[in-house]
Amino acid sequence: MVWKINSTTEKKVDRFGITIDKVVLPDGEEITFSFLHFAKGVCILPITEDHEVVVLKQYRHAIKSWQWELPAGAIDHEDQAPIDVAKKELEEETGYTAEHWLDLGSFYPSPGSTSEEIFLFAAAGLRPSVQKLENSEQIELHTISMEELKNLVKNGEFKHGAGLAAILRYKFITD
Repeated sequence: MVWKINSTTEKKVDRFGITIDKVVLPDGEEITFSFLHFAKGVCILPITEDHEVVVLKQYRHAIKSWQWELPAGAIDHEDQAPIDVAKKELEEETGYTAEHWLDLGSFYPSPGSTSEEIFLFAAAGLRPSVQKLENSEQIELHTISMEELKNLVKNGEFKHGAGLAAILRYKFITD
């Protein structure tokens, strides 16, 4: 059963929206439920001809550390197709374009607290292009074997949620 919404208040803070709903639960209890609303996103698993993976080491200010990640980004406009944004993000963050794309579906990283949906792709047939980083992006590019990526995941060094989802989906689809 869907919760009945009695009222909604929305606030905008930088790139995030905060929604505060007054709802009635199926048992009749009235509560306030709040969640973050922000743009949908994409995440790409870029695979080279040698079956290696292009990964990023990126500084993340929210946790004040460098993180292993896959290329990813926000869908800024509702009318943008996720695949088009994925192509743009791959080129901007890695300096590669891809000839072949595999749709790996989408997922909700934290549906208890945000409305975010992330679309996952694998990209192959990589061709060098020009990296176009935003001024707030500090990124080191690395090309590693699937085995090295597996070890980063197993050892808990690769913690990027969307990247983990893309790797898992890719493994399930291709194994």
